[in-house]
Amino acid sequence: MLWGDYTLDSCGETLPGEGELKIEYRAWNPFRSKLAAAILGGVDQIHIKPGAKVMYLGAASGTTVSHVSDIVGPEGLVYAVEFSHRSGRDLLNVAKKRTNIIPIIEDARHPHKYRMLVGMVDVIFADVAQPDQTRIVALNAHNFLKNGGHFVISIKANCIDSTAPPEVVFASEVKKMSAENMKPQEQLTLEPYERDHAVVVGIYRRLANSYRK
Repeated sequence: MLWGDYTLDSCGETLPGEGELKIEYRAWNPFRSKLAAAILGGVDQIHIKPGAKVMYLGAASGTTVSHVSDIVGPEGLVYAVEFSHRSGRDLLNVAKKRTNIIPIIEDARHPHKYRMLVGMVDVIFADVAQPDQTRIVALNAHNFLKNGGHFVISIKANCIDSTAPPEVVFASEVKKMSAENMKPQEQLTLEPYERDHAVVVGIYRRLANSYRK
């Protein structure tokens, strides 16, 4: 496992530890990462921890994915889903150096296309910036998220409805989540790092008769 990669972020510091062990501290830019922005903005809990299995929707080139990889560690897994083949090439290069990242170059609207690659996960993080993003997350939650698992969704208001005030868009998305057995627990603006963005964190309650199709 490679912990840290200076090609992903421009600065970092490696400090000597005990014996031969070296500890690397990496920069995590909140202006380039919605998850970092949420953490610095004061979100109570992202539910991503050592040993966790995480599905990351909208993995892009893998910068934030690499930080999630650091957090979950060698006992965890990150299923990184990205539709763009251009960004996917960069993601594949990141995954070559990190054995706990499983890259999936597919459209997250069609989870059945990668169901054989993904096990049940503890957390879904989504940064897909699509008008139907709540539906996209719900489809993946119904297939892969454990009962009692958590979701963290980044919402870009003008990608959903550029004519409505951001607060109205956020409220509408929260209502859609509730209709999909996704119970929002916390909502946080990403300003000053991102304009008209919010992160919603919540818990998923699988219906008793639901199953992976």
